[in-house]
Amino acid sequence: MDDFDDDVDDLLLSVPLTESRNYTDKVDILNSTERQPQSSYKKILNKVQTNFHTIAACGSTKNQTAASTSESKVKIPSKFPFPFQPYNIQEDFMSRLYECIELGKIGIFESPTGTGKSLSIICGALKWLRDLQEKQKAELKRLEELEMKITDKKNDGDEFDWISEFKHKKEKEEDLKKIIEEQEVLRKHEFKIKDLKSDLKAKVIKRKRTVLEDEFDSLIKTASKDIQIAYQKEVDETENQSDKLTEGCNDEELIVDYDSDRENDLENNCNDESEEHVTKIYFCSRTHSQLSQFVREVIKSPYGDDIRVVSLGSRQNLCINPAVTRLKALSLMNEVCLDLQKNKSTPREPSGEAAAKKKKKGGVSCPYYRQDPMSDFKNKILLEAMDMEQIVTAGKQGKACPYYGTRYAIPLAELVVLPYNTLLHKSTREACGIRLDGNIVIIDEAHNLLETINNIHSVEVTGSQLLRAFSQLTQYENRYRSRLKAKNLLYIKQILYILSCLVKCIDGKTGISGEQQTTKSVETKLITVNTFLDHSHLDNINLFKILVYCKVSMISKKLNGFAEKYQDTEVPIKKEEKKSGVSNFLKEITQVEQKPNDVPSNIPKQQEETVLRSPLMHIEGFLDALTNADKDGRIVVSKQPLVSQSSMKFLLLNPAVHFADIVKNVKSVIVAGGTMQPIDEFKHQLFHSAGVTPSRIMEYSCGHVIPEENLKAFSVETGPSGIPLDFTFQSRENPKLLTELGNALVNACQIVPGGMVCFFPSYEYQRLVYTHWERSGTLVQIGKKKRIFQEPKRAGFVDKVLDEYTRCVQKNVLSSAGSQTGAILFCVVGGKMSEGINFSDDLGRMIIMVGLPYPNIKSPELQEKMSYLNANYERDSQGRQPGQVHYENICMKAVNQSIGRAIRHKGDYAVILLLDKRYSRGNVSSKLPDWISKCLVKTDKYGQVVSSVARFFASHKVE
Repeated sequence: MDDFDDDVDDLLLSVPLTESRNYTDKVDILNSTERQPQSSYKKILNKVQTNFHTIAACGSTKNQTAASTSESKVKIPSKFPFPFQPYNIQEDFMSRLYECIELGKIGIFESPTGTGKSLSIICGALKWLRDLQEKQKAELKRLEELEMKITDKKNDGDEFDWISEFKHKKEKEEDLKKIIEEQEVLRKHEFKIKDLKSDLKAKVIKRKRTVLEDEFDSLIKTASKDIQIAYQKEVDETENQSDKLTEGCNDEELIVDYDSDRENDLENNCNDESEEHVTKIYFCSRTHSQLSQFVREVIKSPYGDDIRVVSLGSRQNLCINPAVTRLKALSLMNEVCLDLQKNKSTPREPSGEAAAKKKKKGGVSCPYYRQDPMSDFKNKILLEAMDMEQIVTAGKQGKACPYYGTRYAIPLAELVVLPYNTLLHKSTREACGIRLDGNIVIIDEAHNLLETINNIHSVEVTGSQLLRAFSQLTQYENRYRSRLKAKNLLYIKQILYILSCLVKCIDGKTGISGEQQTTKSVETKLITVNTFLDHSHLDNINLFKILVYCKVSMISKKLNGFAEKYQDTEVPIKKEEKKSGVSNFLKEITQVEQKPNDVPSNIPKQQEETVLRSPLMHIEGFLDALTNADKDGRIVVSKQPLVSQSSMKFLLLNPAVHFADIVKNVKSVIVAGGTMQPIDEFKHQLFHSAGVTPSRIMEYSCGHVIPEENLKAFSVETGPSGIPLDFTFQSRENPKLLTELGNALVNACQIVPGGMVCFFPSYEYQRLVYTHWERSGTLVQIGKKKRIFQEPKRAGFVDKVLDEYTRCVQKNVLSSAGSQTGAILFCVVGGKMSEGINFSDDLGRMIIMVGLPYPNIKSPELQEKMSYLNANYERDSQGRQPGQVHYENICMKAVNQSIGRAIRHKGDYAVILLLDKRYSRGNVSSKLPDWISKCLVKTDKYGQVVSSVARFFASHKVE
């Protein structure tokens, strides 16, 4: 048996020191299929760490130690699978990405749009994943050989004192056997995937019920009009039943069943997931359209045929139940969907017969939330890479819910594509079943990552929501007081006390509608969390205990069902007063008709009648925010004329607090984007503050693929008449300056072919300039050469404006008839068209940036953020305070995103005009992307710009 000890030690010690982190990852993946409190691999690793005492610590420290030890010996593939011959910068990008993941580092990758960034991420990251899987297979083979050695030693016949050594030797055998069994589970998953693929190729499996439904649909389409009308009427009546889902709900379901002993088991229950997870890559981006585009790139890549990719989305994007999709607000969609699940179809017995169960009165279940169809749907999306639209189509065809089907596919997926919010918010992450341990996280379009984290974890509640929740919970307590346990009543009383205290903070009183109460004064004040708790008399309340109670008892869900069932007894919400027919007629004839391309002077926010049945769940989020450390956030109390309009908001100041969990658990994090400048902000405010050492951070930035002669960039200090272009807040409304700006655009329109895109700092300033040009006749002069379009303030009109702009540009480029040579589009920095829109080729031959879009320095939230940075971070190399640097960074990140709309591929060419004398300053121009700043020409004469631009387009016209 001593020989057996030596064999085990030899195997463990054969793992080189430089590969110790890789070995840890392998065993992590083996163990991910069956997680136990004291898993066997940890015992073996302890032995490795005992022999190699230089490998110290755990978690992120282990990542850093292994990474620094093996950095010089990482074997990077000489060639990456790619759909075509990659550019040099793409090969370099993939190599550095592979190295970053292998070393377990935190990477900041910048690659301009148009350089094939998405494809480089796909091929680089998936190449690493495939190599890891090959290493796992090799490891399995070595373990099997070791098992054979163990068997041989057992049959050896050597004598030993097995009374004293039996337990020790048996443990080693069991440990090794456990690892091999766990690897066998993964191998079975591989066989299962292969079997599913072969079945799919051999025949198309379709359930009889689905076939009958399809035949019925085709018959309805060919039926007479009367039958179609009758059928549609019946469908509408069925859908309307979803508004009365809990009409006959039993009160027993609404009564809180709470046991304080379950509090300790809450965390274990949340982490109790039955299905095994494989090592995977999580890729997230800002919008669903960007995610769908990424999946299409995956499909076109060399890995498109055999990668298991799953796209996650919200119910707005994935739900296919008409009773839910017809609702406008996401909050209502979520509520109705959960209600439909409560009435899900009767489960079947092992014999296949439906179990006898009395249906609830008025209960309507979701026809797509069924186990067998969703299981088939899950297998289908794992076998074939699909974007969001294809997933929805597959769900409709298979009569299965895409929203839940995609979540059930996460454990076996190798690539999970998801939005920012799902990954960055811990509760959402856990609810979706996302495990980060030992996996890779890639965050694309990460230029606004800090702001995104702050926004996700900043929570605002209104006086109307507080009063509504208090009213509902009071009625709930009164109705069920005799049936609730003493512990429940105690917690409900505490929640009512908290709600009443919060209402008092905005000068309100409970029991009276917020529409009928006025505040003492209109003001906005910003205070620390501890000060707020003290002023609101909540400093003696254990909010952690309250939040655990809310989670275990699901009081907000119970209250939601109660509010729906007894909604007539709630405090009514004031609605718009109904007007007579004459009043409506007078209102209509007094409205002024607006021109299609005009920007309305005052477009209110779209007002949805989407009041939550019970806002308590939202208020729980605010209470959770109050448990943050005092230094990491602030409370903004905003008192408006009416209590119902007043609000209180938790403002997160330190995004690293919520990003630390991600960094600690994953193997590697990659943040990528086309314009990641200024990078120092990421390093100091996010990574260093989250506990990442400087040695673990890797930076990579590449130039553009276009030749230098395809881009011209100018910072212009004066206009055509020599008037300084000073768009500071004090002088930007000067009529002479506005006229000078108009003349500059008129001159540019004479020489620029195709489309021009002009960005303004805000909608208000765009409207001011447009009105001035309209009066002065500048718009008429511009219109002679370019048709004028404006970015709409409402998102619903963006696609329409873009389509018309595109058609106009293409029409004028192809046809030389007429005086117009294209179109000009007036946009707003930070608006709908400043991110995610491609103005390639003729759509964006010139990008014009008017002024610098600095945020409002008088904003209390911005001032508090700057003060927080000044107090917690050091000055930069030039001696400027961190708050001032942050103020400038907000502006320049917005500028970089806007001017990055041009130059979308290697053969594209364009001119960038930066119209403001401040662009000539070093602290401003240094924050432009490298591929733009290196060709930036600073000039104080506009005439030089015109002549240079004319020669630029003349040379490309000859080509």
